[in-house]
Amino acid sequence: MLKRLDKIRFRGPRTREDYPDLVESPPASDNECSDDMQLKPRARDTEDLLRDPAGSGSPNMAATIHDFQRAESDRLNEVKGHLEIALLEKHFLQEELRKLRDETNLDSIRQELDRERTKRLDLEQKMTELLKNRLEDSPPQLPRKQQSPSNNGTAEKQQTEVWSSRLQKWLYERFGVYLEDFRFQPEESTVEAEEPLSAKRLTENMRRLKRGARPVTNFLRNLSALSNWHSVYTSAIALIIYMYAAWHGWAIPMFLFLAILRLSLNYLIARGWRIQWSIVPEVSEPLEPPKEDLTVSEKFQLVLDVAQKAQNLFGKMADVLEKIKNLFMWVQPESTRKLYILLWAAFITSCVLPYKLMGFMIGLYAGIKFFIIDFLFKSCPKLRDKYDTPYIVWNSLPTDPQLKERTNATVSRRTRSSRHGNDTEARLFREEETGRSHSTKKGAFHEIFNLPESERPLAVCENGWRCCLINRDRKMPTDYIRNGMLYVSENYLCFESSSSKASASKKNKVIKLNDITDIQKYKVLSVLPGSGMGISIATPSTQKPLVFGAMIHRDEAFEAIFTQYMKIMTTSKPPSSTEL
Repeated sequence: MLKRLDKIRFRGPRTREDYPDLVESPPASDNECSDDMQLKPRARDTEDLLRDPAGSGSPNMAATIHDFQRAESDRLNEVKGHLEIALLEKHFLQEELRKLRDETNLDSIRQELDRERTKRLDLEQKMTELLKNRLEDSPPQLPRKQQSPSNNGTAEKQQTEVWSSRLQKWLYERFGVYLEDFRFQPEESTVEAEEPLSAKRLTENMRRLKRGARPVTNFLRNLSALSNWHSVYTSAIALIIYMYAAWHGWAIPMFLFLAILRLSLNYLIARGWRIQWSIVPEVSEPLEPPKEDLTVSEKFQLVLDVAQKAQNLFGKMADVLEKIKNLFMWVQPESTRKLYILLWAAFITSCVLPYKLMGFMIGLYAGIKFFIIDFLFKSCPKLRDKYDTPYIVWNSLPTDPQLKERTNATVSRRTRSSRHGNDTEARLFREEETGRSHSTKKGAFHEIFNLPESERPLAVCENGWRCCLINRDRKMPTDYIRNGMLYVSENYLCFESSSSKASASKKNKVIKLNDITDIQKYKVLSVLPGSGMGISIATPSTQKPLVFGAMIHRDEAFEAIFTQYMKIMTTSKPPSSTEL
């Protein structure tokens, strides 16, 4: 409304018809303006008639009087509009003033001021009472001539109390600040505000992590180059210096001196010196294009790359942490038993041998291990796989997903063995039920796909794998993609369409395993991370391979299909066009 008033406030020759949104003005202003409109033109008319010598009969005089009356009415309408605007402004200002008075709450502010005044007065009164008590505790001493022998004891007692109070006051002034630091206070729990997910922020954080980890990665790369004898002269000099320091017991001072030297070099580099020493030459990284020059697809690919790097980094960190946890939790007893024996040997050695001799032995072994043994193991992988105990133990430690897979495999073996132990009648009954369990509405398995009665789905796919069939030979959208279930039997690969129409049986697909010429894992969308969720199967009857995509258990299905395919190809003579 205020913006509308600012537009209306423009002073121009506008009439009332130009402001249709204005509220009607009070009737008093309308009457006054109308009276003025009626009286003033009549007075002017009489004056003009008296002054006009030619009389009122001339046509020029009538036209002039008419124009004059019109101009006066326009001016009066303009004045009336200004008056209406002023009244509206007054009304709105009064409303705003009333709202401000309601919002400020002067009464509450006054009450708070009164409370603060009473608090201040109470504090002043307490301070005065405290000062009076202190003055009463330390009265002025009487002259020695007026003191009696009986009052000497009380005077000395008061004097000691005064001195003790002064001493306490002095100690509090000197050390009270430090004592306040040891006061126990409840810990305040601050909740940090979490930032919303942003692709730009994610990319920037990954770049920051890469830049922050660059000194550590460079240091580890130089250590690896030193151990691998990348520069023979540098590694030989480092070996001689280290073994000499370890022989004389100077290994720890040597490391401390190297740390001081590194900090000194960093100080000179920060001051502008160009000092660069590295065993391995640093590789200049390619410059990244600015974000403004990237297209939408490039930005999407950048986000996918960052997400893939974060996924791989978190996966490696999780593997390391899970292996350490499983090592200490006796998940694999063989590996943990070696660590247990090593800790007992180290404990007994530390109790028997002196620390100087023990430190000499540890330093000597570390030098030989770093410069000689690791070089031999890295140069000869077979030797490392046989005799490098830490490497063997670390690689044999399982992660949590591997433990889960082992548990599932053990359970499946137990269930299979229990199934084989049942009698023949129960097995036949179960096979019959298995053939009908996946689709009781459409009939038995062999009836749906027009197969012999001996054909049954394998135990792995009793309920089938949900997927979608992509037939790239078809061009119609309804025939190009079909949703359904995939089954594999002893001799056939069957796809059952999930359509409820009468012609759904025509959309079912049956492929003989002998007719398959190629089978491999397939990735439908190449822009998505991962290895995909599809299986590609080529047959002589199709120009392009059939793709079974969107399979959650793709690896399990591929393993079952490929195993059954290889079993059939080994028992029967494979065709010449088979390519694996």
